[in-house]
Amino acid sequence: MKRLFFVFAFIIPLVIHAQTLKTDVLVIGSGDAAYTASFQAFKSGVKTILLTQKEQLDLNKIAPARKVFYQGFLKRETENANSVNTTTPKPDKKKPLKVTVDSTLLLNVINNVPYTEIKRSGNGWEVKLSKDKSIKARVVVLADHPEKLIAALKITSLNPASSRPLNYTENIYRTTVASVASAGAHFLSLYSLLIPDQENLLYIAADQFETGAAAGATAAYATFYDTKTSLSNLKRIQGELLSYKHALMPFDDIKMADSNWLAIQKVGITGIIKAEIKQNKAYFNPEKEVTYDEIKQPIKDYYYKAQIWFDDHQHIPINLENTISLVCYVGNKSVEATKSELQKKWNKHYRFASTYDLKKTLTRREFSVIINEYLKPFDDVNVDKTGRVIR
Repeated sequence: MKRLFFVFAFIIPLVIHAQTLKTDVLVIGSGDAAYTASFQAFKSGVKTILLTQKEQLDLNKIAPARKVFYQGFLKRETENANSVNTTTPKPDKKKPLKVTVDSTLLLNVINNVPYTEIKRSGNGWEVKLSKDKSIKARVVVLADHPEKLIAALKITSLNPASSRPLNYTENIYRTTVASVASAGAHFLSLYSLLIPDQENLLYIAADQFETGAAAGATAAYATFYDTKTSLSNLKRIQGELLSYKHALMPFDDIKMADSNWLAIQKVGITGIIKAEIKQNKAYFNPEKEVTYDEIKQPIKDYYYKAQIWFDDHQHIPINLENTISLVCYVGNKSVEATKSELQKKWNKHYRFASTYDLKKTLTRREFSVIINEYLKPFDDVNVDKTGRVIR
């Protein structure tokens, strides 16, 4: 959201020693999900406090696959060290609890401090740390045991947001806010993250690294726009996560370093090009040639004018010339100007390995990049909570 949502104001430096600390987003937990949620909320530009129940991070105890992320997190925490006490000693019942937070910092970490109660406070939440110390937050992300929350809500159980397998027989995949590759070809829908009838509260599994960023971005959106989590804007949250290189579609064969990663993610979310699901993994098959039959209906679903184009172009090869014809007809663009622009960008900008050739049948990679750039189905077409296209 930092890139897409927010305009920053100047803040007068002030170190808070008050009995009640205030923040936009409070993340509670000590596992991977808590760290990723708080870091994303911070990067998205809102005041964030991470409340853990353990000592400060020790990189020697971090799994190798997570070290790059945690190095970045610790770098930020270290930068804060001169103005915030990030390693809080264990509470002593004989002494009052002391927690210091710097209001000029967007990210504060309070380590190894238990909380005694969670309760509603207006439209937000209050978390009690001791008899006379508490944190008030507009949105709470819980990545911890839910017992205290269950008691506060007066309910019998509460389940964390759960992912689901990628399945093209329904369109809910278009509402994804996280690729959950650790579970295979799974994704997390925004509407699985939101808790019915519980505003400004998100509950995620403590050990699910991938869902933390989605929770952080969603919490940040609600606080910046002073709105409820139930009114989250799917496209803006998806765009924010993509801008920070968080995969939303679980494509096993498309890595972040791929020069066309963003275009493939966006077109993948629309379903205009669908992955092959095999042995619980999703393969985009970027170098496979695209076919007329696989794109015809999805593009017609997105654009009324595409129905006319396909009626006039029956069972033709999806080569570069025909694809230019399609995007120019549907998008009201000049054919010659588009040809010239594509020729200039083909190798240098898009980094395609092939030679620019109007008669060449396009790969799924090439077709995705062109459709994403000239029709923008992800950016310009909305979907409802079920993933149905709204035109």
